[in-house]
Amino acid sequence: MLFPYKLGAMDKRIIVNADDFGLCEGVNKGIAQAHKEGVLTSTTIMAGMPAAKKAVKLAKKLPKLGVGVHLTLTEGKPVSNDDSVKWLVNADGEFRLSPSKIALLSALIPNFRKAIITELSAQIQWVIDQGIKPTHLDSHKHIHTFPVLYSIICQLAREFRIPIIRWAFEPKTVSKLPWPLPSEGGAKRAAAVRVMAFINRMQNSDFIRTDGILGVAHTGRIDVNFFKAVGLYNRGSVVEIMTHPGFVDGLDPSKTRLLKQREAELEAVCSERTKQFLENAGVKLVHYGQL
Repeated sequence: MLFPYKLGAMDKRIIVNADDFGLCEGVNKGIAQAHKEGVLTSTTIMAGMPAAKKAVKLAKKLPKLGVGVHLTLTEGKPVSNDDSVKWLVNADGEFRLSPSKIALLSALIPNFRKAIITELSAQIQWVIDQGIKPTHLDSHKHIHTFPVLYSIICQLAREFRIPIIRWAFEPKTVSKLPWPLPSEGGAKRAAAVRVMAFINRMQNSDFIRTDGILGVAHTGRIDVNFFKAVGLYNRGSVVEIMTHPGFVDGLDPSKTRLLKQREAELEAVCSERTKQFLENAGVKLVHYGQL
């Protein structure tokens, strides 16, 4: 069995989510197009990013698009003005730490955890203040999957009455044939995230509403053939596909490895072949707010 955890007998439901809404103009444009012309049903917005306010305006013109919060501690500047966030930033006021350092310091330093709670709370509140009711929470660079941070995210989800947190559990079979070849380092990345996601489920399953995720091992290599494999081999009843569609306009090559690939993913998400593969598989496309 591909997915070990089932929610019961039901039609297959797939959430096609785009991360990074608000990152830049090109990503915003791509996500809007992927929803209007393709199979994209959901996105998560990055509060505090240069194009976040324009993302909000776009979202309000797309009433069928589910919108969650893409929590970040590794890119951009904090939303919070609280003095405690100095733990998270450099002299220029920008986030300064890698995901691994964030996980380590979170486990060791209580004041660091307090800074994270303050900042992530501010990011969620910012989205709500823009008039958007978040469908779910996920994160940039999978930071929410670190068990010490996952407990914080659960606390915030409860506080803000957000019912779902992305469960980033991708079965190891997705990294092997007959699935397409993962991206470079993708199988190892997926394995690390899978272990943490499993721990998270044991720690607190209250906010998990899916059987898992697809797209972690294939980040940077999602194309029409990937969606064909989803149609043929996915056995999960409720699954998220994580994507990154967009255009390169406004992207900083020093901060993201996904450049032209975003345009390739946009093409795949909008492809008539992709639509046919999912239709043939009996898939119902939904967003998190419809679970």
